[in-house]
Amino acid sequence: MTVPDILAPQIDRHKAAITRYNLSRPVRLALEAGLFASETSFLDYGSGRGGDVKQMKKQGYTCSGWDPFYSPDPPPSPADIVNLGYVINVIENMGDRREALIKAWELTRKVLIVAAQVTLADINKGTVIYGDGIVTNRKTFQKYYEQEELKIYIDQLLGVDAIPVALGVYFVFRDPVEAQLFRLSHFRSRASTPRVRACIKLFADHQELLVPLMSFMTKRGRLPRQSELPEAEEINAEFGNFRRAFQVILQVTEAEEWEAITKTRRQDLMVYLALCQFTRRPKFAEFAPEIREDILGLFGTYKQALLEADEMLHSLGNSQVIREICLQSRIGKKSANHLLVHISALRSLDPLLRLYEGCASQTIGRLDEANVIKFYLQKPKIAYLFYPDFDINPHPVLQTSMEINLSNLHVTYRDYSHEDKLSILHYKDALVTPDYPLYEKFAKLTRQEQDWGLLDNWPSISDRAIWLQCLADNCVILKGYQLSWRKDADPYKIKLLRAAVQYRRKIMH
Repeated sequence: MTVPDILAPQIDRHKAAITRYNLSRPVRLALEAGLFASETSFLDYGSGRGGDVKQMKKQGYTCSGWDPFYSPDPPPSPADIVNLGYVINVIENMGDRREALIKAWELTRKVLIVAAQVTLADINKGTVIYGDGIVTNRKTFQKYYEQEELKIYIDQLLGVDAIPVALGVYFVFRDPVEAQLFRLSHFRSRASTPRVRACIKLFADHQELLVPLMSFMTKRGRLPRQSELPEAEEINAEFGNFRRAFQVILQVTEAEEWEAITKTRRQDLMVYLALCQFTRRPKFAEFAPEIREDILGLFGTYKQALLEADEMLHSLGNSQVIREICLQSRIGKKSANHLLVHISALRSLDPLLRLYEGCASQTIGRLDEANVIKFYLQKPKIAYLFYPDFDINPHPVLQTSMEINLSNLHVTYRDYSHEDKLSILHYKDALVTPDYPLYEKFAKLTRQEQDWGLLDNWPSISDRAIWLQCLADNCVILKGYQLSWRKDADPYKIKLLRAAVQYRRKIMH
């Protein structure tokens, strides 16, 4: 029952401010996203006790904070990046809430960060419903948004297309072109510049001049315009034009590798253009100049690029297509119901899977600490999983998950930390790419566990209790990433187990 206005409780908004000794999640995400440069100015609008301002000043940024209770003077001044972190959800008056968001946007030169609490669990325990939020026992107000509700609120009030970067956190760019480049950067696949496999005098004499051209081709998948490469004048003087210079590069590298890079960059652009369908596709003239050149260089026309992007997006409606791509993926751990992939390997996946994940992350946002993505094979769902000790623990425990139903964008959050049955990971090497820093360590342990017969019943040992029992039954101790025999085990049993290990190694390798 809603409390009548005449009986409305006194709301102490300032009590919602907490003391921070580390950066808040939205500001940390902005730093990790590369939004800050050395000269970037920062304003924390609704700074509370000033924790973010103190932390950012320690990192050398020009900072200021404003809060109506803790820091009312001087009035806030415009800044490149403005943080409105967990402010609108503690304002009980809808008019004041609107005013705070609008004022923060007016003060923003480049990027506004908006963060608010979102509905994830049963939030009404021990609370009284008031307005469109709740009043806590400390007489503070909390407005809990659905993720989509929060985006719609920001977009409609400011007339923008807010970009979700995590659950409850959005970036709003003042310049639409900067927003395009930020979105596109999230869908650029990894690619390495092809190695020089031959040596000819012409290339050797001008290698320093040709390397920037090779780097540009690797990044964009096309030849540059004159204004896009600082070395253009020197290259033209020596070779006549970029095309002739690239012919020299082709004489010392593999043409197939460059063709693969061009194909990859086309796919990256198709994924980006397909996802633009969920907001508003820019007109061709509205794109950043470099994106326009990419479209023309890789597709010929904008119309052709949109046609191929729409075909890719349309194919996502066929669940069998997604299932087959998951099953054929060279990366990830497969089971009958899902494909698990480390988030670092996302850019190496098939473009359709990257588009599929993008439908979730660019609409809802990712669980920001998530390090594993689960693609469901039987349902239109994606889950983001968080294993706190992924690199340290050989078999890390699942702590939290966020599941997104792509048919209705319903979000389900779950905390496993207090549950009796704990889920752990095996085959970590399968989740990452070979260039992952700890890949060899992961792969060596997997091979050893296979040789020792510990992974024969893989589905059941994902339960930590069953896995520990498996180790005990096989007289094994796991210390770090190394297996060893228990010294107190029956010697005869150890002898039989050793013989089994030798046999498996013989038939498997």
